[in-house]
Amino acid sequence: MTPRESQSAIMTRSAAERYAERHRRYTTALRNGKPDRVPIRPFVAEFTARHAGVTCQQVTHDYRLAFEAVRRTAMDYDWDAVVSNMVYCWTGLTEAIGLKYYGVPGLHVPKDVGFQYREPPEEEAWMPPEDYDALIGDPTGYLLNVWLPRVSRDVVAPGAPNTARNNLSFLSGGMAMMSYFNAFGEQNRRLREECGVVPAIAGILKAPLDILADKLRGYLGLCSDLFERRDKVRAACEALMPHLFHVALSGADPNREVPIGFWMHRSCVPLVSPDDFNEFFWPTLKPIVLELWRLGHQVLFYAEGNWDAHLETFAQLPEGSIVFHVDRTDIFRAHRVLGHKFCLSGGVPNALLSYGRPEQIRARIRQIIDGVARDGGYIMDASAIIMNDAKPDNMRVLTDFTHEYGVY
Repeated sequence: MTPRESQSAIMTRSAAERYAERHRRYTTALRNGKPDRVPIRPFVAEFTARHAGVTCQQVTHDYRLAFEAVRRTAMDYDWDAVVSNMVYCWTGLTEAIGLKYYGVPGLHVPKDVGFQYREPPEEEAWMPPEDYDALIGDPTGYLLNVWLPRVSRDVVAPGAPNTARNNLSFLSGGMAMMSYFNAFGEQNRRLREECGVVPAIAGILKAPLDILADKLRGYLGLCSDLFERRDKVRAACEALMPHLFHVALSGADPNREVPIGFWMHRSCVPLVSPDDFNEFFWPTLKPIVLELWRLGHQVLFYAEGNWDAHLETFAQLPEGSIVFHVDRTDIFRAHRVLGHKFCLSGGVPNALLSYGRPEQIRARIRQIIDGVARDGGYIMDASAIIMNDAKPDNMRVLTDFTHEYGVY
């Protein structure tokens, strides 16, 4: 069957039939089983804008347009699962609160560039080192009363003269947050009922050490702290654990079918040493993952960067408790170390999808399916989030060749 004939056959089935088939295929692979064929679950972000014929600025400014771009892309490609919206930075929310740490397309970066995270210099970190005790003593109080006024253009610190802009930021920010996050339920319903596509993840988790690096001390500040105030780093990570567990659980799939997304940013070699990983990152992450699993929630380890040095550590987790996504990790080594216990995903370099030739993409997919996916437990995806530099023709190659070669 040609790709065009295959697409025509797909469209003759109801969305409910397509959803049931894709849901079975996707969840079977998540549990490290062997479905009828390799499922496809690309983490498409600004690529959806390119496919829909709009700019990065448009899908960042209008989440309804971003949702529509996801649905249109999901309808036009025969994928099994997608994220409801990977362009998660909505200008209506970030500007209502006045956040300083996002570079928004059309405002702070060019309109055809995906949104950026703007990290201040170490000496201007959102949390100076002398604030560790305040964070450790009351994490949520610190974030609300101290951190938020620093990262917002309008929020004033407690005790400072109040302003109308301060009051409006909480009002408009709260309304924007409710509007945005409440819209995901309808988006997921439409993906299921109109597109027949599975919403790929539910909920979000980040490691305490990554929170320190990403939003509080900055990466350079954390590096200094790992030499100068190790006890404070450890205590801060421990203090953040309950908050991060609550955030992960509050957004998790109540049916326990799709995993919680866990974004792994800066705690692998060479950004963090193996010793620091073992002392700070893992002891304050592992208990969260274990408790989520005890409650029946799988976690998707979206392992950005190279995590080869830590595969044996991840293998300590209970069978089936995670899905390991491969970016720069050696996918064949990951399969040897983790494949007997966990589903893997990813491993197709983003550069191939942007600049590669079709035969190169097919060769990589053939390598992965032959070396990793022969017994199931694998989900096709790019190595990292797919932005608007990926070529639509190359995404077609990834899709069509996986359908052709990935049949069990």
